[in-house]
Amino acid sequence: MTQLGIEDEVVDKKTRSDSVDFFRQRGIVLPTLDELAEPGRIARQRRQALEGVDPDAPDPLNLFRVHWFNDEERRGIADVPGHLVLTSEFTGIESPVVVLLGNRFPMIHAHKVLAAYGCLVPRLVTGQFHPTMNRAVWPSTGNYCRGGVAISKILGCRGVAVLPEGMSEERFAWLRDWVTEQEDIVRTVGTESNVKEIYDKCAELRRTPGNVIFNQFCEFGNHLVHYHATGRAFEAVYRHLAGGDGQLELAAFVSATGSAGTIGAGDYLKEQHGTQIVAVEALECPTMLYNGFGEHNIQGIGDKHIPYVHNVMNTDLVVGISDRSTDSLNVLFNTDVGRAHLERERGWSKELVASLSSFGLSGICNVLAAIESARALDLGPKQAVFTVATDGAELYRTEFQKTLERDFGGALEEGQAARIFDEHLRGRSLDHVEVLNDLGRNRIFNLGYYTWVEQQGVTLEDFEARRSQGFWRELRGLLPRWNQRIAEFNAEVAE
Repeated sequence: MTQLGIEDEVVDKKTRSDSVDFFRQRGIVLPTLDELAEPGRIARQRRQALEGVDPDAPDPLNLFRVHWFNDEERRGIADVPGHLVLTSEFTGIESPVVVLLGNRFPMIHAHKVLAAYGCLVPRLVTGQFHPTMNRAVWPSTGNYCRGGVAISKILGCRGVAVLPEGMSEERFAWLRDWVTEQEDIVRTVGTESNVKEIYDKCAELRRTPGNVIFNQFCEFGNHLVHYHATGRAFEAVYRHLAGGDGQLELAAFVSATGSAGTIGAGDYLKEQHGTQIVAVEALECPTMLYNGFGEHNIQGIGDKHIPYVHNVMNTDLVVGISDRSTDSLNVLFNTDVGRAHLERERGWSKELVASLSSFGLSGICNVLAAIESARALDLGPKQAVFTVATDGAELYRTEFQKTLERDFGGALEEGQAARIFDEHLRGRSLDHVEVLNDLGRNRIFNLGYYTWVEQQGVTLEDFEARRSQGFWRELRGLLPRWNQRIAEFNAEVAE
């Protein structure tokens, strides 16, 4: 397999030269990965120009908003990334749970647009992708392919979304507005867990000249951009909350593993703060926990395989969360009856209840896993658990309605609201939590063999190399070299 996205030298000078000319004609400038990790580095003149740009428009300037530091209006840069601190009134545990908000990203209201940028741009600046002769194919279960289509359109490229037909209608509605041709929305069989079917479709699309597959599950740009930018965003929030007393500990980082890009931020946090890394999957598809399989509705996670870019040997816990919990809490959080119950019977503040719309299904999943992780690790009030809400509730209105009709007769009642709270929020057990030792890590790592060596053609030597942390440390050397290539590319565009 050659498409791992780890080249840092110019591969094709002619393709790169054409790209420079193409971008010069359109006045497109690319942010460096350092600028996306620390937006204060972005030139003041460019930040001022951004003030008049709609954050959801296909405007090249929005590339400079593909970071965690957008303010609530998504027009300015905040000192600290948007986040919520969930206390015991929400979680029932002593440890604070800190949730970074992915819905502040531009264009797709989800942080996967950052991953798409981290995969495409290194290919562009090294001459591996031609903006007019190639099509960017984005295999995904929803948000990554939307991010890929958005980045492609902004750069003047053609993007193709490949995703299961069972994903939320809101994703497809967005795609219909953004793709160049409607045929660029490719629906595969199944739902969340049917990633093998996505791979099969990509193998078919790869046979068409000009198609380049940006497979997030094995593109190391996905891991690296989250290590570099998302890791620092979490660190910035931690430092803000810790203040000067140094008493708050960044004890754990929790992330559902979908493509295992976001969990790369945990590698950064472990290096800098000794943070434990928690991988989360759907209990209905418990691949890591039980070598299991199945379908579920926590859209964006749980894929019946181990992503190639998951640094499994650096993972400390695995937690399984049921979609019964996420579906039910989505109803509780987004109905008048449910919200009134939380305020009146549970004493939640109006501000806390109003913030619940920031949680999509995977965000709810991550919060539940954070609660269970804190309990499993016996964390105290000065030991914070950090996690992420990839997107907000607006992407799941159709899923909300399906759950309401299927499980609650079309309307939530007070008694049902109480049962949801007691069973799915306060009644968390530790039945599906595994604290990993080397035996457990190696067991999970070995599962990847069947996808990557037997099915996708990775050599056994390359597959095994990732078992060592030395491989991942060496990989991070790509980051400064990619920054240099982007800067050189921009300088030529400006000539």
